Amino acid sequence: MLEVANLEVVYNEVILVLRGLSIDVPDGEIVALLGSNGAGKTTTARAITGLLDVHEGKTTKGSVSWNGTEITEKNPADIVRSGISQVMEGRRIFAELSVDENLVTGAFTNRSNESANYDRVMELFPRLMDRRGQTAGLLSGGEQQMLAIARALMAEPKLLILDEPSLGLAPKLVEQVRDTIVEINQQGTSVLLIEQNAMMALSIASYGYIMETGKVVMDGDAKKLLADDDVKEFYLGLHGDEGEKKSFKDVKHYKRRKRWAS
Repeated sequence: MLEVANLEVVYNEVILVLRGLSIDVPDGEIVALLGSNGAGKTTTARAITGLLDVHEGKTTKGSVSWNGTEITEKNPADIVRSGISQVMEGRRIFAELSVDENLVTGAFTNRSNESANYDRVMELFPRLMDRRGQTAGLLSGGEQQMLAIARALMAEPKLLILDEPSLGLAPKLVEQVRDTIVEINQQGTSVLLIEQNAMMALSIASYGYIMETGKVVMDGDAKKLLADDDVKEFYLGLHGDEGEKKSFKDVKHYKRRKRWAS
């Protein structure tokens, strides 16, 4: 189980981004972490996976624990070895390497089951099988996202952190990514799904957290969040009993304050 408790993160010693954040990811569950740009979602992922230093960030309060062991100060390689893998926003594949070479890098911390894990990801993503020798940078956006997820799975994680996996993808590909996340979870991997696409994330999650300005402002059962009027209005672009869609401009400038901000 992942436990993030009262976490504060500062960038460049002056910019406070996380303000007492607390979230849990139980074993075997999909948990959604939602919020708009700048809410602190990616910083949360970096704090969990030990990548704050790369971005001049530092944890100043709170802790991150994994299966009862604090990992707040551990280096990224040790965190991956402990069973946590991350797919970063923007895919971040090695564009100059082939598909197979990208997958080999994903197995760097866990060579013992490399062959079995390779077979697993090829079964999950059969399209990659046909492109094994192709340069990764020449893949389509959807194929690159598949490769990024497959590479993370090569480490055989117990917890997979996905940062905006639907970003920039066509609706049909978003559905494929969603279905793949469900399948990965059914195979025994817990998932922390960090998304702006609330509908996609909450449709498959068991629990959800909504972030604003570095802290959780609402959390609960995913189905209840989907039915909540404020979530519909400000994250799904809906309002009223009829579920009428509003334009982005209407949502952005709508005057009624959110109940959680009062």
